[in-house]
Amino acid sequence: MRRIVGLLSLSLLVISLSGCSYVFYPHAKDFAAQAKDQNDIQTLINLTNMMEASARAAQSGKGYDQALNDLHNQFHAFDDNLCCIEKTLREKPAYAVAVTHNKELWVIFKRLWKFRNDQPQRDQHLDLFASEVTELRQTLETLR
Repeated sequence: MRRIVGLLSLSLLVISLSGCSYVFYPHAKDFAAQAKDQNDIQTLINLTNMMEASARAAQSGKGYDQALNDLHNQFHAFDDNLCCIEKTLREKPAYAVAVTHNKELWVIFKRLWKFRNDQPQRDQHLDLFASEVTELRQTLETLR
């Protein structure tokens, strides 16, 4: 019994430290690879462009359709790459604003997820998500 508890604890620790998003959202890695650029900020900007396009494509949908699935994975890819920016850029005030936008996007996305089957709430949350992504992109462009 003690070994099982130890093994489960170790497994949980390894998953939590390894960026579990790619374990549970394997397509996030694909979107991160598509958006990859030599400049980390440009990679994030590419991901915001993808998220905005997916949010627009998910309009008038219902449930966990392909556009919402893409948005979900792109958002996880963005979140995972946000922390990979070099230290000198992370020390700038604009990075702190970008982190705040990211936190706001999480709140909006959780509400979107709750209303994914209910119109017009889904579309309202998608519009709000897209406008927040636009603000995030503008903030990221100041970091360039």
